[in-house]
Amino acid sequence: MPNHPSPPGSLSRRALLTGTAAAAGIGLAGCGSITGGLSDKTRVKQWNLLAGADGAVMTEMHGNFSAEHPGIDLEATTFGWGTPFYTRLVMGASSGNASDIATIHLSRLKSLSPATLMDPITEGELKDYGVAAEDFSGGVWEKSFADGELYAIPLDTHALVNYYNRTVCEQAGVLNPDGTLLETDGVEAYFDLLRAVKDVTGEYGTSLDTFAGWRQFWAWYRQQEGEMTFGDGDYEMDDDKALTAIEIMYRMAEEGLCPTFADGGQCAANFEVGSAGLVQVGNWEINRFRAFNDAQGLDFSMTEMPSFFNGHRYTQGDCHAFVLPRHNTWDTGVREATLEYAAYMLHNSFRWGEGGGHTPAYLPVTESAEYQALQPNAEYSGVVQNVQFDPDVWFSGSAARLFDEVGGVLNQVYALATTPEDALAQIKDRIETLLALPSPVD
Repeated sequence: MPNHPSPPGSLSRRALLTGTAAAAGIGLAGCGSITGGLSDKTRVKQWNLLAGADGAVMTEMHGNFSAEHPGIDLEATTFGWGTPFYTRLVMGASSGNASDIATIHLSRLKSLSPATLMDPITEGELKDYGVAAEDFSGGVWEKSFADGELYAIPLDTHALVNYYNRTVCEQAGVLNPDGTLLETDGVEAYFDLLRAVKDVTGEYGTSLDTFAGWRQFWAWYRQQEGEMTFGDGDYEMDDDKALTAIEIMYRMAEEGLCPTFADGGQCAANFEVGSAGLVQVGNWEINRFRAFNDAQGLDFSMTEMPSFFNGHRYTQGDCHAFVLPRHNTWDTGVREATLEYAAYMLHNSFRWGEGGGHTPAYLPVTESAEYQALQPNAEYSGVVQNVQFDPDVWFSGSAARLFDEVGGVLNQVYALATTPEDALAQIKDRIETLLALPSPVD
């Protein structure tokens, strides 16, 4: 997995952004798209940050959209994941010179100052294109609002899930008769499952990215119904529940049920070569494992995170979502074509889930008989209801600093280089340091 850099820089230099961006070679788009121009097509500019295997699927879908909408000239541009993309989006939106529509992480919506940098969308507009509030899970739909205004259209849910090697797990006796992984309830039951798998692999039960410990921490903290809320220069966190989540990591590493050190590449490789019978990574890794299966053989499937506490299968995750960057003026035809594009991507998101591994947020697709027959996607489709967004604060969310700061501490927990108690103290110190920083979009 890529390292997640800090959020974009300060917007206090708006005079620079509005007056000299083009001269500096930044290459921002013009002031909104126009109807007509050199052709009779309506041009729609789309920006995204999808440069991996899912990006190839989006490019394919864009081609399909263009073929079915000959009157719309879709101009899609992919920028570097994380900071490069969000910096470009913020700079363009601050002067009204961004794209017509952009693909963001929904967890980053409020950190993008939507009231000033994004244009709201009305539910009435969406209904004109066959999209309504009831087409999404409640948590995902609510996350699309800021200050009572709708600013985002959710495309998918992508989350931390549990992959398993059927061959190894069958030998370990942890499969159901239909070949799916046994569903466990509670920490000890899952540890027992990992011990059985480790007896087969001779090395680990599960693999995970020790640099991305925030994901496991947040999943296990939220399964305890732990809350983390932020106010003016302060925050609230349940220390006991946070410590319990960290202790699970320490115990798992101490017993050798998971690696004490593994970056994203090694984490996946442990699963591919059979050093671990399970791996906890994002659903976006499905194409890597499919490719390995095609080349060398890997009989795998996927399921949701196991329930450790209270019967919950909550997991850390996010959504890709469409937003409309602020325009100085909107051409009516362009706005209509832009919303037509967004609705098309939702209505055709079966391909997005099938090809990219992300679970469509649009429930008419996810709950359809066709999608529920799609394997292994259907087995983890419940993440739409169980995904837990990162805390609501500007330095949190995908490609933001909380992930990195906490992950750096938890990497030392997996390495058995620090105790859970010391790790909790360090995490709190780092959160307090982040709280003392000014938001870059205020």
